Amino acid sequence: MESNMFCYQCQETAKGTGCILKGVCGKESHTAQAMDLLLFVVRGISVVADTLRKADCPVSEEVNVFVTDALFCTITNANFDDESILKRVDKGIIMRNGLIQEAEHNKVFLPKVDELTWQGTRDDYAEKAKTVGVLREQDEDLRSLKELLVYGLKGMAAYLEHAMRLGFNDDTVHVFMQRALATIAVESLSAEEWVKLVLEAGEFGVKTMALLDAANTGTYGNPEITKVNIGVKNRPGILISGHDLKDMEELLKQTEGTGVDVYTHGEMLPAHYYPAFKKYSHFVGNYGNAWWKQREEFTSFNGPILFTTNCIVPPLANAVYKERMFTTNSTGYPGCKYIDKDAEGRKDFSEIIEIAKQCQPPVEIEHGEIIGGFAHNQVLQLADKVVDAVKSGAIHRFIVMAGCDGRMKSRDYYTEFAKALPQDTVILTAGCAKYRYNKLGLGDINGIPRVLDAGQCNDSYSLAVIAMKLKEVFQLNDINELPIVYNIAWYEQKAVIVLLALLSLGVKDIHLGPTLPAFLSPNVVKVLVDMFHIAGIGSVEDDLKKFGL
Repeated sequence: MESNMFCYQCQETAKGTGCILKGVCGKESHTAQAMDLLLFVVRGISVVADTLRKADCPVSEEVNVFVTDALFCTITNANFDDESILKRVDKGIIMRNGLIQEAEHNKVFLPKVDELTWQGTRDDYAEKAKTVGVLREQDEDLRSLKELLVYGLKGMAAYLEHAMRLGFNDDTVHVFMQRALATIAVESLSAEEWVKLVLEAGEFGVKTMALLDAANTGTYGNPEITKVNIGVKNRPGILISGHDLKDMEELLKQTEGTGVDVYTHGEMLPAHYYPAFKKYSHFVGNYGNAWWKQREEFTSFNGPILFTTNCIVPPLANAVYKERMFTTNSTGYPGCKYIDKDAEGRKDFSEIIEIAKQCQPPVEIEHGEIIGGFAHNQVLQLADKVVDAVKSGAIHRFIVMAGCDGRMKSRDYYTEFAKALPQDTVILTAGCAKYRYNKLGLGDINGIPRVLDAGQCNDSYSLAVIAMKLKEVFQLNDINELPIVYNIAWYEQKAVIVLLALLSLGVKDIHLGPTLPAFLSPNVVKVLVDMFHIAGIGSVEDDLKKFGL
């Protein structure tokens, strides 16, 4: 059977090996090819930018912004709009050629690689895209390591873009990202050298997540323990999904006094934990669950939906809510209105607000409250209480169950695992994986909830900070001596950079599920097992025994 595409960057990839006709995510083959071409152009830009820097020639901030956005828009479930992707290709070729001219002007020698010599037009984009995708690298192990690096960079770019939108930036992260992309294009490294570069990506992942943490907390305050309403009010509402807190802020400001309420969905739930957003009385709760349930939940919500980042599920052809879907930033979907920023960097959400006013209030699908806000600052305020609980034996283990949720039936494992945990265990979580167990009512230990939600997937950084602080408090030499078990669910590329970040911090014995990534070849898996004791998951009963629970 002819392969129209090849993509294996997400956990749900077809047959656990790779999507070849259409993405399980809903991505069409021509969209996948457009993304392959964009990444090809981005590598070319990175080759020139990296070479210029090595020659002490300046590279404009525009290059950093473009590369970051291009990587982000190719992440799983972010952008399904061919035209928006191809416009980036057009812009990227112009940018690359301009950088080449700068290099020639400064007499900087550039390597002779296809990424620099190809001069394409829209007429031959499709043909070129077929030759520059994942399978361009013939060696399975080198391909595995290169793709592991690329997916880590995509996750890094996602977190970096959020920080940049809040005015926080770090040029060293951009320099590394472009150096890594240039290395993929021009270097012939050994497997050991690729592993070293992948682990370096993990180090920059930690740096990037720390930057975003500083951006979020510096702008909106440290997350606080918060009870979030999961029912509905009787006014029309707007549902905001994704991860971008800057969009959250602008939407709340623009909806104030309009008679329209704002609800979070999916990964936007942790916005409720930030002090700066609590002053808005029309910020009323969270609607629904993780991203993959959005078709039914968006239908019952009745109002417009704003996607600020990835986690779009393509609506069915007869979906009544499609005309109420809006995208922004690196996201896109054919037929949906895109909200761009103006020259001052602001966005006008008035069209969304006017549509909301004409809609019925959301249909209630559940009621009650869930608790969250246990980012590192809040948990460290409880440090004495936590330490006493550990020393007394009231808390036997912490179980890190951060990561992603997804559609596969096998993910029921995480719900059953949480239910089966002994009463002397506490779950540390971040990301949408929490929706598998954050409504189970697992109780508390001496007032400490048994599910401590740090926030979004990028807030996995908080879990690392907590672990490092506990290591210090208990005067341990090795982070792996802590009473912490890592049983992490993954789905897409932001989870990849979180994993690489944990590895760079020396964390071992991480269990990853529900399946190991298809992009990890058997030999690369062996390397990770030998170096870090990474493993998959088994049955709930077997894993509880394995973890000594």
